[in-house]
Amino acid sequence: MEERGGRQDRRAERNDQTAQTGNAQTGNAQTGNATLDTRARIMDVALALFCEKGYQRCSLREIAQRLDLSKAAILYHFPSKAHIVAALTEPMVADFEDVLAAAAARPDPAGARWTAIEDALDAYLSHRRLLQVIFQDLTMLAHETELQRLVRLIMRMYEVVAGPNAGLSERVRAVQMMAVLGDPIVMFADVPTERLRAEILAGARLLLGERPSPGAPPATPSPAGVGSAAPRPRRGAGRPSVMDGGKAAAARRMYAAGSHSVTEIATALGVSRATVYRHLRDAEDHGDEPIEEAQV
Repeated sequence: MEERGGRQDRRAERNDQTAQTGNAQTGNAQTGNATLDTRARIMDVALALFCEKGYQRCSLREIAQRLDLSKAAILYHFPSKAHIVAALTEPMVADFEDVLAAAAARPDPAGARWTAIEDALDAYLSHRRLLQVIFQDLTMLAHETELQRLVRLIMRMYEVVAGPNAGLSERVRAVQMMAVLGDPIVMFADVPTERLRAEILAGARLLLGERPSPGAPPATPSPAGVGSAAPRPRRGAGRPSVMDGGKAAAARRMYAAGSHSVTEIATALGVSRATVYRHLRDAEDHGDEPIEEAQV
């Protein structure tokens, strides 16, 4: 449970961050934080309107009116609706990259499968509103670049769930599994997250022929992995999850200057994107205070 809580905390920290820098303001830390706050407000209101009206039927002017801003102010941060969608989608993309990395760290196919299933479900649940928007207008998948990245990651998920040397039956079940994880989140939007998670995992077990014992709850909140007694690793192999104060300050400067995307900052500093998201969020919460090295 503690491990799952840590993953959820990391997701929550990056959900408020953006993937695109657009024309972010230069200046001191206070100005940079104000820019981050405005972008976050735009993204939050845009997501609410996309859910309410649908992506195609929502205009930048309506987003601006809801925020009591001018359309020009929206365009300063996001040149188009597509840029807003990209910013909303990148944290979900980063989550699925983490899902695949964690699954790859499991030495056994059964453990990798259930790590992928549970972590993918948690990623979906962390982005319930965005998932609803996508389901309302599936044509977005064909036109929005960041969503296309997400689709490619989900296709890699099929391979993990199917397992090595999979036949047709296993590959079909893997595709069905991703529908089992995602569809109920959209169809039962008002069901509390923990209850829905348990029911979805119970259905996932049934799909794979792993029936719970009589009298048992439908699913445990965070099983360690079906078919393997090995503990789940905290993270897969990859770039470091920490930054010292110097790197954190450099990340904030690069982001505020508008010269680098989060992906480019992570590459330049040799850390994961999740780490950059976390430290940018820390900067927004704590102003210009020094950021000490922190363990994910």
